[in-house]
Amino acid sequence: MFLERLPRRHTVILLIVCLCVLGLVGRRLAATGTARAPASQAVEFDQVEATGGATAPPELVVYVVGAVRRAGLVRLREGARVADAVEHAGGPTRRADLSLVNLAAPVADGQQVIVPVRLAAGAAGVSAGTASGGKVSLASATLDQLDELPGIGPVTAQKILDWRQSHGPLRSVDDLDAIPGIGPARVEQLRDLVTP
Repeated sequence: MFLERLPRRHTVILLIVCLCVLGLVGRRLAATGTARAPASQAVEFDQVEATGGATAPPELVVYVVGAVRRAGLVRLREGARVADAVEHAGGPTRRADLSLVNLAAPVADGQQVIVPVRLAAGAAGVSAGTASGGKVSLASATLDQLDELPGIGPVTAQKILDWRQSHGPLRSVDDLDAIPGIGPARVEQLRDLVTP
């Protein structure tokens, strides 16, 4: 190697010069930053490019089942209502009982919207707000149905309805803990009696 042929003094000077050059180059690179943008900026830039300058609103995926023309997953814009989900599923069938569905309720990502079938007069079946297996659906239960649950009186039932109206449907039974008057012990007591 050529460093072995140089006198020791020249080798030391050459190494010092190389270190100085590397230090200056490193400092210059650190001052100018890197060529890559942070991941958050890169995502925003990609979204701007894809939409021609406007950022795309977040998309919600909702599962619509029951008495609709095309049951299945529908994609909606943020802020959509249950009525929008039903329309994206082809609209209600003639047998749909929309009086049992709160069409004005906001939808949440991952929510299931159930459009019940109108029952014939005197027919036995599952009532609105009651899921299969006799569990009360927190997403569609009425004040009276919530009031019938153990430890839930009319005041707490109204708090559940108010919370559902302002925050959207509960995503899990554990979300009941966020409602004033319902603690962890009450959530455990209700766990087998309700569905989100």
